[in-house]
Amino acid sequence: MRAVVQRVKSASVSVGGKVIGSIAKGYMVLLGVEDVDTAADMEYICDKLLGLRVFEDAEGKMNLDITDVGGGILLISQFTLYGDARKGRRPSFIKAARPETAIPLYEAAIARLGATVPVETGEFGAEMDVALVNDGPVTILLDSKKTF
Repeated sequence: MRAVVQRVKSASVSVGGKVIGSIAKGYMVLLGVEDVDTAADMEYICDKLLGLRVFEDAEGKMNLDITDVGGGILLISQFTLYGDARKGRRPSFIKAARPETAIPLYEAAIARLGATVPVETGEFGAEMDVALVNDGPVTILLDSKKTF
């Protein structure tokens, strides 16, 4: 499982011109599920998201996590995080999980994170417009297989 985590001042997602999810301070997370991912991969990513200390304390150091600042998470599914463009010019998405695998893990991540912080979501499989105000900018890459 992979996640692109952006610390934001605000973020929203729209489908068909209608906002379906929005947060103020927190993370906008693009979440990709690999075809071999399990609940353990989801737990790893969720634990990392909740424990990342990338918010500034009173001294300006990145020492606070999302719960310390009362932040929320906008969680967007994105199979293209498993696009492989090493060969040719058109990415291959063969490692991206099919919906029957990805949806349950995505929904489990929503529930797991939502037990601790407010979570808003996009719509799985929909064409979405995502808007955000990146704070910093701070962008972190997470991978449950620790390939980077």
